[in-house]
Amino acid sequence: MDKAPDSITNWADKKSGAFNRAPSKFRNFISKEAGAEFPAEKGRYHLYVSYACPWAHRTLIVRKLKGLEDVIPYTSVHWEMLEKGWRFAKPDEEVTGDNVTPDPIHKDFTYLRDIYFKVNPDYEGRFTVPTLFDVKQGKIVSNESSEIIRMFYTEFDDILPEKYKKIDLFPKDLQQEIEGVNDWTYNDINNGVYKSGFAQTQEAYEKALHPLFTALDRAEAHLAAHASPYYFGSHITEADVRLYTTIIRFDSVYVQHFKCNIRDIRSGYPALHKWMRKLYWDEPAFGETTVFKHIKKHYTKSHKQINPASITPFGPVPDILPKDDEVPAAAAALRSTNQ
Repeated sequence: MDKAPDSITNWADKKSGAFNRAPSKFRNFISKEAGAEFPAEKGRYHLYVSYACPWAHRTLIVRKLKGLEDVIPYTSVHWEMLEKGWRFAKPDEEVTGDNVTPDPIHKDFTYLRDIYFKVNPDYEGRFTVPTLFDVKQGKIVSNESSEIIRMFYTEFDDILPEKYKKIDLFPKDLQQEIEGVNDWTYNDINNGVYKSGFAQTQEAYEKALHPLFTALDRAEAHLAAHASPYYFGSHITEADVRLYTTIIRFDSVYVQHFKCNIRDIRSGYPALHKWMRKLYWDEPAFGETTVFKHIKKHYTKSHKQINPASITPFGPVPDILPKDDEVPAAAAALRSTNQ
């Protein structure tokens, strides 16, 4: 069990200094089709997440949107991720957030990696969240968030109440547009903040930073041009889920910790700021799964290469503004625009 990969902060290319995200290793799929290796059954699967992680956050949002709370239980790891990766909370620890507990399936496991090595003693990949685990077979189904959320969209519909069956986060008439948005949102925003934050040279940092803000400008322009509450109209779609988990973390950690500081969301992107707050305050699947204490402590206290002293900045205050409030600079700009 000493084959663990290097820390995430060492994933930068040795020559260019650019951050390279390794692909997920487990890419199986739950299916409602007869004879499936991983059939859609209530209580069969356990979801391991971190409240800090934007990729895992996607799965918590969709799980709640689709009414899967009684179908797929979950455990959140502790916010701390050091040399051995994500760890579970200890029995005597009091940690903010629901289900931040020791592993309820494997009582003697201390780290998420213990599950990976149980499944495959020779495993050499990353120990990541989300991890979707088949309790009955003792197998990892998937650790790829983009595919886990799509399983949740449809594969459990036969055992869900009608009101949740009807929720379609990837409607056919928007699929091509959503896929197009996903491409640049992932490359330049979701992963863009990491490419900026984990860059090991000035050149690699700036090479990632400028496309990130170009993409944020693009998302801002799209939302500003449409008078609808969500990215593609009056209904939440996958585009909202995938963008939200980065934007909600932006001011709290990415501005200072990852040096993504050309602009922040609350004072520099009024349409994105409005859209984000609508989701946070009005949609429980978004707001109730956002835990700022985990977010801020994880990044600032786990990434020792970036922040050796593990000091967590106090601000911004508040973590998120009310829907009807603005920072003074943004309020003044809005007044000027509306005159």
